[in-house]
Amino acid sequence: MNIFWREMKSHRKSLTFWSIGVFLMVVSGMGKYEAYSSQGQSINVLIADIPKSLKAVMGFSDVDVSKVSGYYSILFVYILLMATIHAAMLGANIIAKEERDKTVEFLFTKPLLRSTIITAKLLAAFVNIVVFNLITLISLITFLGKYNRDGEAINGHIALTMVGMFILQILFMVVGSAIASVKRNPKSVASLATGILLFSYLLSIAIDLNENLAFLKYITPFKYFEAEMVMYDGGLNIVYVLISVVVIAVLAFVTYVFFNKRDLDV
Repeated sequence: MNIFWREMKSHRKSLTFWSIGVFLMVVSGMGKYEAYSSQGQSINVLIADIPKSLKAVMGFSDVDVSKVSGYYSILFVYILLMATIHAAMLGANIIAKEERDKTVEFLFTKPLLRSTIITAKLLAAFVNIVVFNLITLISLITFLGKYNRDGEAINGHIALTMVGMFILQILFMVVGSAIASVKRNPKSVASLATGILLFSYLLSIAIDLNENLAFLKYITPFKYFEAEMVMYDGGLNIVYVLISVVVIAVLAFVTYVFFNKRDLDV
């Protein structure tokens, strides 16, 4: 349990900065919504004239951005990207930092199994993600409620998209931890995890641009819980939920197995 609290304390400052960042993203994003909503349907006409490629890159879809629910489905793309980057880096660093910071000998000479240490570290990362997710949820409910002048029932939509985001946060957390357990160079682990994440995001954009690539949607998590689909097309897709759970389980298994077998660089 001491390891858990040690990790919580170690990542306290990072969590604070990321939480402030997502809060400011919500605040600035809803400030832009006020400008959009004041233009009424003319803003939808303007967006409709934007080239498809640019709309895909910017995260625009066929929604009414003059309404708070439609605008949120676009804002969510940027929040999701930020949240998953945080999770991937957290999962990678919380495993790799002992070798990177040369504290392996101090930690692993304690009378504890490696699996116990890994469990404490992953639990600390999990709690960090829960806190980040809750701060995001509270920020969204507060500020979307403030700008929801049409009285839309938006809180249920926010909650569902946050569940989807939480699943992807955990998925990318174990992507980072699995890479950290397999890869020998601890200094490059976080950048590799982030690179995989960004490739997955760019692949989701490519799918939006080319319908012939739709079959690839199962290998990019950014297509699993898109806000427009979750909000307007029946909620969370059980197939994508199951795929996510299986991938999380496999990568968590990889984290334990490979870290238990590897020779640590002291």
